[in-house]
Amino acid sequence: MSATSPTKAAASAEEAPISKSKYAEESEQADRAESESEADAVYDEDDIIDHVTFDQLLEMDDEEDHEFSKSLVWNYFEQAEKTFADMEAAMEKLDFPDLSRLGHFLKGSSAALGLIKVKQSCEKLQHYGNRKDATGNNSITNEEAENLIRTLLVEMRREYDEAENYLRVFYEES
Repeated sequence: MSATSPTKAAASAEEAPISKSKYAEESEQADRAESESEADAVYDEDDIIDHVTFDQLLEMDDEEDHEFSKSLVWNYFEQAEKTFADMEAAMEKLDFPDLSRLGHFLKGSSAALGLIKVKQSCEKLQHYGNRKDATGNNSITNEEAENLIRTLLVEMRREYDEAENYLRVFYEES
């Protein structure tokens, strides 16, 4: 697999109709605000996916196709979209325990596919929802947690979109 620019991946990946949350819209606005040179920069796929983990998933496929792993990935996309919507609802209510739970939930499925950045952000969300810092070691206030989570949710969405585009391109080319 070769590195592909996020812009090219987005253009070549088929987009499933998805209702966009305000966090997704903020993420898209932030992406559009990037300079043209940043938008055209090639990203390192090793920052997106842990190839050891993803290759183990691919080893479960039949030799002829990637239907098994593709079905798992597409199920993950559906699960992630629902989880992002649930996160938005929990954020509106400032339901920190639910945000922590949702972060933990998405962290597990992201780790199973080897989605490095998404997994790391989910772990932070899990900590922030427990009113702890990113390491999970030091307490933070509700206000600090709220501010950190609002920022993190936008970043998580961007990271998820990047991983989704990468995976859609991978399965298109397989």
